Amino acid sequence: MNYEETIEYLYNSVPMFQKVGATAYKEGLDNTYELDKHFNHPHTSFKTIHIAGTNGKGSCSHSIAAVLQAEGYKVGLYTSPHLVDFRERIRINGKCISKEYVVDFVEKERNFFEPLHPSFFELTTALAFKYFAEEKVDYAIIEVGLGGRLDCTNIISPILSVITNISFDHTQFLGDTLAKIASEKAGIIKKGIPIIIGEYCSETRPVFSAKAKEEKSPICFAEDCKEIISATPDSKGGMDYKTKDFGNIHGDLGGIYQKKNTNTVLCVMKQLIQMGIIKDKANISKGLAKVTSSTGLRGRWETIRTAPTVICDTGHNVGGWQYLGKQILKQPCKQLRMVFGMVDDKDIDTVCKLLPKDAIYYFTQATTHRAIPAEKVKEEGCLHGLHGQTFSSVKDAYEKALEDADESDFIFVGGSSYIVADFLTWIG
Repeated sequence: MNYEETIEYLYNSVPMFQKVGATAYKEGLDNTYELDKHFNHPHTSFKTIHIAGTNGKGSCSHSIAAVLQAEGYKVGLYTSPHLVDFRERIRINGKCISKEYVVDFVEKERNFFEPLHPSFFELTTALAFKYFAEEKVDYAIIEVGLGGRLDCTNIISPILSVITNISFDHTQFLGDTLAKIASEKAGIIKKGIPIIIGEYCSETRPVFSAKAKEEKSPICFAEDCKEIISATPDSKGGMDYKTKDFGNIHGDLGGIYQKKNTNTVLCVMKQLIQMGIIKDKANISKGLAKVTSSTGLRGRWETIRTAPTVICDTGHNVGGWQYLGKQILKQPCKQLRMVFGMVDDKDIDTVCKLLPKDAIYYFTQATTHRAIPAEKVKEEGCLHGLHGQTFSSVKDAYEKALEDADESDFIFVGGSSYIVADFLTWIG
């Protein structure tokens, strides 16, 4: 098989959450342990930092990786989902795993893993760990796929764990209260391993504190540290920060929600300095100033073009839209145009309440079985005073928005990671 055939085989032969949703979710770690044993426990040959949370995992993971790269380390980065190419999930110093390695892995190992019937994520995690071990990375930033306690990444013994925040998402798996969701994510807290909590509320803080006490793990609540004194958007789409302990820092990731992500990352940096991993504080500034170029991160308040301004963002749930809705309204423009769609396990009713009312909407659907049909998105939008046309593809919706727009308009593309994925795939 060539690379394209191999990826198609993986998509069709093992359940993939990105494609089919809940039916791809497998509770328990039995398959993971079997795969790990087969490959001789590769995750034990490198140091890891484990990151969970409802929102902000990607930004934090890539930011930490960028700083460690600036420090001179060889850094593995395992994230999900991908936007354009499967290989985005597995990177070393920003470079994607090779097509040849993916093909070779499937060809050599399919006789072993096929009888196990692993999920797509279980198999991908095994691939990532094997690759990082063979490439002898110094550190790997490992992002949880879903939840924490039963996520297949949770077999690692990290040097540091991070939980960015908790909000309502994947409630069918993780629970219908913030406390229940927090309990699942707190499952990554390991005995004696420091844990950093990015954001908390009255429901989640006691859960994290209790779990940390049980595991005798030092705990830091980043919101209590308040490393960020002020955050100001710059003209190029990034953020300028005044900080308590690190001076003035420029971050190239845009969006007002990055203020809290960066505060979490700086608390992580203090811990890594204390552990002797970050030796030169200047590398923190260097790393945060070039996260996108160092790691390949895309889809976080990403400017695609100007005149008209086109920005896409992967924010896809209530927690994300509490920030995105405000951010969009701050963007100066003559007319706001929204290319918008969602997938079926998200709270579309609450998200619609957070969307701008004065925008022209181009309701659409992504190329995933999980996509809510564009007509249904429009119906839900109309209930909340959102009006526009429907389009069967992101490409058609965007082309129409671009055709309608003049140079001073603002086109936002998002509502789901899959909408952004289709968009970025199409524009190349």
